Amino acid sequence: MADDVAWELRHLRCFLAVVDEGTFTDAAIALGTSQAAVSRTVAALEQAMGARLLTRQRAGARPTSAGAALVVPARRLLTDAQRLQAAVAAQSSTLRLGYAWAALGEHTTPLLRGWAREHPQVELVLVRHNSPTGGLAEGLCDAAVVRTAVDERRWACAVVGLERRLVAFAADDAAWARRRSLRMADVAERTVLVDARTGTTSLDLWPPGGGPARTLPAGDVEEWLDTIAAGRAVGTTAQATAVHNPRPGVLYRPINDGPPITVRLIWDRDDPPPAVEALVATISALYAR
Repeated sequence: MADDVAWELRHLRCFLAVVDEGTFTDAAIALGTSQAAVSRTVAALEQAMGARLLTRQRAGARPTSAGAALVVPARRLLTDAQRLQAAVAAQSSTLRLGYAWAALGEHTTPLLRGWAREHPQVELVLVRHNSPTGGLAEGLCDAAVVRTAVDERRWACAVVGLERRLVAFAADDAAWARRRSLRMADVAERTVLVDARTGTTSLDLWPPGGGPARTLPAGDVEEWLDTIAAGRAVGTTAQATAVHNPRPGVLYRPINDGPPITVRLIWDRDDPPPAVEALVATISALYAR
């Protein structure tokens, strides 16, 4: 009985080279090897397949009926193998960085430009996905920027920086538009938007009994901005949001006593992406400036 695991892709390449070139000698020239090596490789494939694949003649070699049946699937298999290799190579040369609301604010462009200059062999690509892990759990990215706590039993985590907390409100808000800054108590007097999945605002930001009397849910940053621009509510957010998501009709102001927001980089603990340590170091250096 033929051994169905005794052959490799190189056996198929050699067999197809003989089919295409017509002789063992010409196949050896095309493959950059010896005629004897081609003969041995084809013989090994025939032994593994349990059938004669080529007939040897003075004028050259041609496929037997079994060999002719192998030609098309062998070509398909080699093509699929090349595509697989290319896909793996592309994956290892690309680092996808996910985020939910904002990437890195003012540091985003310096990161992309600096990374391309310092690490030309690994392309850094931003991926936006509104989930608690910025698309990491969904398999859409290799690492992600998050501003909320994550399960560190599953995800490796590195703190890369801190951001100031801001409040966003409608530009025609007569009471706040001229203010340079506000306080958490000011915010608590308004209806406050809360994205329970990916946002950084919760009632825990205020002392017991000191939080807003009314909150509204926000599904993502676009809905959050639309509601604020319409004057229906206000929201607190990281400084990066103001840079990454400017919106006509929405103003951002710092909250003097607002707790800062921790920026983390997370990735799969069991399958760390390429160059992730360099990415952590680069982002941390940008926040440290």
